[in-house]
Amino acid sequence: MITPANTAELLQKLSKDLARKRALLIDRYPNARSSLRIMLAALGVTAVHNAGTSAEVLRQVKAHHFDIILSDYQLEDGRDGQQLLEELRQQRLVALSSVFMLITSERAYHNVVSIAELAPDDYLIKPFTADELHGRLVRALYKKQFLAELYEHLDNGAFQDALLSCDRLLGQESGFVFDVLRLKGEILNILGRPAEAQAVYERVLAERMAPWARIGLAISLRSQQQLAEAETVGQALIDDFPEFMAAYDFLADVREEMGKLPEAQEALSSAALISPNNATRQRMVGELASRNMDFKTAERAYSKVLERRRGSSLNNIDDYSNLARVMLDLGHTAGARKITDELRRDWRGSKHGELAALVMDGLCANKEGDPTRAKLAVEKALILNDALKADGKGALLSSKLALDLAHACLATGNEASAQEVVRQVAAENHEDRAMIAQIESIYAKTGKEERGQALLAQVGKEIVELNNRGVMAARSGDLQGSVQLLIEAAERVPNLQFLVNATKAICTLLDLQGWNPALAKRAFAYLQMAQNKDIRNAKVIAAREMYQRVALKYGVPIVPFSAVRHANDKSRT
Repeated sequence: MITPANTAELLQKLSKDLARKRALLIDRYPNARSSLRIMLAALGVTAVHNAGTSAEVLRQVKAHHFDIILSDYQLEDGRDGQQLLEELRQQRLVALSSVFMLITSERAYHNVVSIAELAPDDYLIKPFTADELHGRLVRALYKKQFLAELYEHLDNGAFQDALLSCDRLLGQESGFVFDVLRLKGEILNILGRPAEAQAVYERVLAERMAPWARIGLAISLRSQQQLAEAETVGQALIDDFPEFMAAYDFLADVREEMGKLPEAQEALSSAALISPNNATRQRMVGELASRNMDFKTAERAYSKVLERRRGSSLNNIDDYSNLARVMLDLGHTAGARKITDELRRDWRGSKHGELAALVMDGLCANKEGDPTRAKLAVEKALILNDALKADGKGALLSSKLALDLAHACLATGNEASAQEVVRQVAAENHEDRAMIAQIESIYAKTGKEERGQALLAQVGKEIVELNNRGVMAARSGDLQGSVQLLIEAAERVPNLQFLVNATKAICTLLDLQGWNPALAKRAFAYLQMAQNKDIRNAKVIAAREMYQRVALKYGVPIVPFSAVRHANDKSRT
């Protein structure tokens, strides 16, 4: 425990510990990085890495653990260091125990310091001295030391233990009460306990109007289905802090849930005007605009995404298909063909890239009134799709590309193949509003709207029946039978619900009948698949904590949450 009596001694020790720290310097300009390196060397920090671009940052953080990250506020691609921090933390590429400090001008500091959703540990305002840097680093490390146990639980995904740590820390005297309350509120929201989270945020807001507490309150209201109240809080936050980007994203999401799609698009478009180089948000604008049949806005947004991502480590096949698709919706067949040619060139040697290009070939030919050419392209696409499945690479096919393939099949009269693809996508994404809307769209575009609705209804019914079989077996006391049925469901339809249910059923069996390595391995695999779909979903978190509890009971080493995440990231690079 850190107490006032040992604070001075700890600060002295942390100062000496700097020599053992590894640092990452992020700045567009080599001279600025060199100046920082010299300052750190004077403090004893010699293990220093450099990054001049966001792509290089991603490469570095995937390869190394950094104790200290110093980032300039202005990045090379038009984004800022705050956005970079949020991406790194949300993707769990940087541990919470790492010190992340932003270097900024005084003007930029006043723009961002009070509205950061994921706050940096500190800000360095230019110009600054080595002594100032030293003092800030030691104080930041002191805070990390105070919160070390809490951060470790969070990095490992042990949210219940993290909650207990919050309560212990709140019982100690420190200058970090609001830091702990901020984390406690977030944990409660993650755990699906929004009423308790609301009480935490209201406690904070009674003393200070912290923007992070207001967005936390809005999230807790939304989770309690108080959508109108959540929308009001989100809009008020934007009115007071128009540069708080996370508030726009939240407002768009809650409006989409309310069925207010034009208003949701408006919120995202406003954010995109303020921060035009955020490719993730531009993609969201494109998706909502497409659903609103505002294809010109969708084209602009998807063009921006492709412009930002092409040639980077974040380049994605779907970005080409998205743009080509809306060009076809606008009747710009030549433009769609141009994007398809670029897709083939940029993804030369990729079978998934060639599959996407063949699908677009088919859709373009169909739009041009050339059914023979369209059918030939779709037949080639189906053959390649079957080959990928045979090679075990079919699961790597994105749901969006799969639906484009289904659309091309419908457009060329191959309804049976389209139905097979749509069934799988609908089953695996039955809770994804955007994905279901895309399915409805492709059937509407091909004049088969009623058949699409009937298919979605049938898939929904089958999912309920599949799940109920396993649940009813468990309720009747047939735990072995329940596990087998839920495993069959997860293997047949690996959606989040079935993956979580199968994981929990296996863990219940292990808890009662003893540790079975083969069965435990299967549960862990399902858990990883569920985490890849939605790592912050309350059901996924509950399943992970159940697995960890049973593993601990039998003395089985637990793979840290952050380590699982890093392994998944490396497997995709």
